[in-house]
Amino acid sequence: MPPRAFTDSKLVIATHNQGKLPEIAAFLDGFGISLVSAGELGLDEPDETETSYIGNAILKARAAALASGLPALADDSGLAVAALNGDPGIYSARWAGPNKDFAQAMQKVEDALQASGSSDRQAAFMCALSLVWPDGHDETVEGTVTGALVWPPRGQNGFGYDPVFVANGYDITFGEMDPDKKHAIGHRADAFAKLLHRCFNHRADDQHD
Repeated sequence: MPPRAFTDSKLVIATHNQGKLPEIAAFLDGFGISLVSAGELGLDEPDETETSYIGNAILKARAAALASGLPALADDSGLAVAALNGDPGIYSARWAGPNKDFAQAMQKVEDALQASGSSDRQAAFMCALSLVWPDGHDETVEGTVTGALVWPPRGQNGFGYDPVFVANGYDITFGEMDPDKKHAIGHRADAFAKLLHRCFNHRADDQHD
């Protein structure tokens, strides 16, 4: 079955994380789509009960699409640390606690690395994107960026674990990097490139007709 093209004029971004909204909006800029977040609509935040990034992305997007009656896009992303057997992984946000304290989360990762006794600081940011229509159809993709962790945290840009992650080929953290540069090389960029190719590129053509 060929991928479904996105032809609607409005899209729900299924997140209550204000840090993600500007990044996602930037990727969809120029497509003539009106964006609204699940938080703005007052939609409930579903429990992330799946065991994979893709599973959680579909779960969140499906809940928002059914509750709003509009197509919804969800992102599930996380930091996978090699020496920690892929942790914190899908639990990356939960390591920050109920107050989303990522300074605490970064310290927890560093403490776990020190306790592991491993000198391996390889890590990867992973991202799954799921676009779900109210009829239940979904288009889902994954993206990755690999790198290594540094300590102490550096930089005030970005959000989450960005201040401790240096992408391969760079010597500054995502927290120090210009947001536009990070958007171009990050895990979300990789996933969005795939999703835009599948479902949105026809709209870019339409905008320039």
